Amino acid sequence: MSPEEYNISVDQHADGLYRFALKIMNEMDMAKDIVQESFEKLWVNRKTVEASKAKSYLFTVAYHSMIDKKRKYKALDKYTESIFDYAHNEQYSDLNALLHRAAERLPDIQRSVLLLRDYEGYSYEEIANITCLNLSQVKVYIHRARLQMRQYLGSIDNVI
Repeated sequence: MSPEEYNISVDQHADGLYRFALKIMNEMDMAKDIVQESFEKLWVNRKTVEASKAKSYLFTVAYHSMIDKKRKYKALDKYTESIFDYAHNEQYSDLNALLHRAAERLPDIQRSVLLLRDYEGYSYEEIANITCLNLSQVKVYIHRARLQMRQYLGSIDNVI
């Protein structure tokens, strides 16, 4: 990968990578750090990464970085109040906030594969490569995530 191709990759993939990291980490500064680390690793390994594979490489690096950070902070925060302890029977006026809250309740792996599929538009095969899961595991995690979201959201009458 040449420096010009690297710059093109930054222009094309920085926003999508940031959205992905922000949805998983729920913190702007941490998401920015993950994006920065991902592009740094791409730059260091630019001679071995093809320009056509840059997007997949970046999302794979970001995904693994998020897992590491989640594990680190999970060990530090195991005694703090969970953000998932809120009841979901409140009235919501913003559907986006409701969907975000439902996604927060998902286990990390399910949330990651669901976001890669539904928000970023990756195929099942690409998600399997990014997350180092096999294809059937990816499909199962996505299915389970959608079921849990559906259970949390209930019927559309409860949302309105």
